[in-house]
Order: sequence, then C-alpha cells, then structure tokens
Amino acid sequence: MGNILCGVDIGGTKLSIALLTAEGRIIDRCFDCDHVTKSECGLTDQIKYNIRLMLKRNNLTESDLSGIGIGCAGHIRFSDGTIITTSNLKGFKGYPLRADVQKDFSVPVTLDNDANAMAFGELKFGAGRGFNNMVFLTVSSGIGAGIIIDNKLYRGITGTAGEFGHTIIEPGSELVCTCGNKGCLMAVACGMALPYLFQKKLKEGKITKLNLPSDFDYSKFDGKLIKQGLEIGDPISREIMLETGRYVGIGIYNIFQALNPQLIVLGGGLLSWGDDFLEKIKSTFYDLARDMMFDHVDIKVSEIGPDSGVIGAASLSLEIC
Repeated sequence: MGNILCGVDIGGTKLSIALLTAEGRIIDRCFDCDHVTKSECGLTDQIKYNIRLMLKRNNLTESDLSGIGIGCAGHIRFSDGTIITTSNLKGFKGYPLRADVQKDFSVPVTLDNDANAMAFGELKFGAGRGFNNMVFLTVSSGIGAGIIIDNKLYRGITGTAGEFGHTIIEPGSELVCTCGNKGCLMAVACGMALPYLFQKKLKEGKITKLNLPSDFDYSKFDGKLIKQGLEIGDPISREIMLETGRYVGIGIYNIFQALNPQLIVLGGGLLSWGDDFLEKIKSTFYDLARDMMFDHVDIKVSEIGPDSGVIGAASLSLEIC
C-alpha cells in the first residue's frame, strides 16, 4: 500500500471526495451535488467512479492509496460498515455502504459517522494535535460529536456514541427534536431551531433590523441571516446568538462531567457567528464547571475549517483499531 489518503464526505448538499498526502494536505478534490437523487447503488457507483477518476488525473493507481475513508451523517454501525439511518439521503436504511465500495478496491475502506471522522481529523491534522483525549462538537444545522479516548475514536456498542445533540437539556421546551423528544440540545441550539426562535421573538413584539420581505418564508431562516443580523446590530439576532451559546455551553459542561476530556474542539457553520458567540459558550461552561474543574480544559475552534468533512474522512485510514 502507498501513503496517499482518500476521503469521501457524504453531505446533505454535496458529495466531496479528495486525495491527501499523509500529512493531511489536499492534492486534488471533486464535488457533486446530484448525489441525493441517486439510489444506494447509484451513489456507490458515483463514489467509486470519482475516486478512480482522480487517481487517473493525478497519475496515481490504487497501489498508491493507504486506504479510503468515508464520512456520512447519520447513525453508522461501524463494525460492519452499515448505514443504519441518515436524514441526508433517501432510503439507505441498513445499507452496507462500506462493503459495496470495498468490492472494487483492495485497500481498506472505512465508513463512520461524519462527526467521528471530523474528530479524528482534528486529532491528526488540526486543533487536537498533541492531545490524547478530546471531544469534537459540530454546531451547524444539527449538533453531533466525536469522542477521542487514548488517541482512538470511542464508538460505543453500536457505533453511535457521541450523539450529544440528543442529550436533553431543556425538558420543558416546546421544541421537538428530529428524534421525537422535546428539549434536546440539537432542538434548541442549532440551525433547525432558528426559524422558531426568530418568529417567537417577533411575536413577543421585538423589532428586527433585518430587511426581510413581507412574504418571507420563515422556515428558511438560517444561520447566515443571523450572521447578517449580528453584522448590522440586530437585537433579535444577538439574543438568539447568546441563547444558543448558553445552551452549547451547557452541553459542553455535560460532556465535561461525563468524559472529563483535555480538550473540546468546536466546528460547524454557526461558529461563523464570531467571537461573542464563542465567548458565551466558554463563559457558560467555565461558570458551571467552577471548582469542579481540577485541571484546565481547553476549548478551541476547529483548525481544519470547511474541509473538515473530507479531511476527517481521509484520516480514518490512519486510525489504529
């Protein structure tokens, strides 16, 4: 086997595939946005075709690869490489994606949850370098996490450990999570909560500086609009940002009490909200931890950034299981 890494990131809006050096530098990449319309076999064929296409255009062969890592949002049974459920793709329940890709390649193929992949990517190439124990938390349209213990991913009995987005932190909340429970961290503190929160504040009589059309579809209200609001001093956007930061801080406190990691790495689209958002997360956590934190716990922002999905997927080939 060679030392070139291959990463496949199956997202809700695009399929990203990249070739990387062993040091995590991207050599080449390709994107597709039509993958969500494909069948299970269609997506598998698309992945295999694009990998071979990139190898060919870089004068590489399969023997140059050390492995292929695939990250996919959803519940993944790691032991047999099966997608249990995913909200990004139609169908795919119980689909043995790893085995179907492996049929065409002699190098090892690894399939894992995208947050697990991003966590391992941060450990190998990002903010987690030099740490043995850490948790990566992605705060975006949803909330997910990957747990690193002694330089290895901790996956639990099924492979679904790290679903901190489904920990309940506000039982009395009106917000219902995708899992059906009320008050999950993911329901109150990520992109899926923003339409409800914004409309709620408007109904309370609060005024926004955002210039939204009269026929605006509030179900489309997202983190990008909050960012715009923060840039122009919109009071509603700031309230939502601070409330979200407080909830994420509470979530990190619960992670701290359960796992006592050396490091928490934060990633995801909502981190674009800026320093005040990060500071609210940190201050909430440190205020709650107080004198129960006997050794300092670092909170850092992802150093890999927008490429964390595909770099994380590629890094899975480096894990020593």
